[in-house]
Amino acid sequence: MNQHRLPITEIWVYLSGSPLFALVITLLAYQTGLYLYQRFNRNPLANPVGIAIVIVSLAINAIDMPYAEYFKGAQFVHFLLGTATVSLAVPIYRGIHQIGSRALPLFSALIAGGLTSMISAVGIAKLLGADATIVKSMYAKSITAPIAMGVSETIGASPTLTAVFAVVTGISGAIMARYILDFFKLEAWWQRGFVIGIGAHGIGTSRAFSVHPEAGAYSSLAMGLHGVLGAVAIPLVAPLIERMFG
Repeated sequence: MNQHRLPITEIWVYLSGSPLFALVITLLAYQTGLYLYQRFNRNPLANPVGIAIVIVSLAINAIDMPYAEYFKGAQFVHFLLGTATVSLAVPIYRGIHQIGSRALPLFSALIAGGLTSMISAVGIAKLLGADATIVKSMYAKSITAPIAMGVSETIGASPTLTAVFAVVTGISGAIMARYILDFFKLEAWWQRGFVIGIGAHGIGTSRAFSVHPEAGAYSSLAMGLHGVLGAVAIPLVAPLIERMFG
């Protein structure tokens, strides 16, 4: 009877090549990141997405799984980006009625933040001698990843690179926002949340919700509005910024 049993090495080869295995790695990595985030009293330095990225990178390298093979399983999570894009209508609908007298400062911050994120990123990339592919991928890096990837295709940039820059922007924003906002003595939760939503989109919004519900609500509103504004404005503004930097 034992002769019909597969050696453990063959079972491992079968499991490691399964798309389901890659999905399990992704979900376990995020759960680990979330556990550590809560374990360290929601310290921004213990960002769950950042931790999950490190774990997944180490795991697929340790088992020598090609990225293309890993993505066969991770694509089930990637698919949800589309539904996440559509769901941005919800925070916009809920939050737009609460703006009231704050409309002018909020929309001014939205426009200023969007322009600053593009001009500074493109300018620094140009200054450091980055090639045109990287520079173009910087335009949409501060809007939420699903929309950013679509915008990148529109302006002839790499959606993959833009997605990478968007994730890095979101993680760094979620980590540093608290210290920057404290430095500038920005204490009102609606102000802190809106700033985080503009600069750090979904990852920052997740952080904002974990800290205070008002900050999360305004962050999700800013993320949604920035995504809509960016989708319309970036293809129009990008050529102007390109000419500005020569």
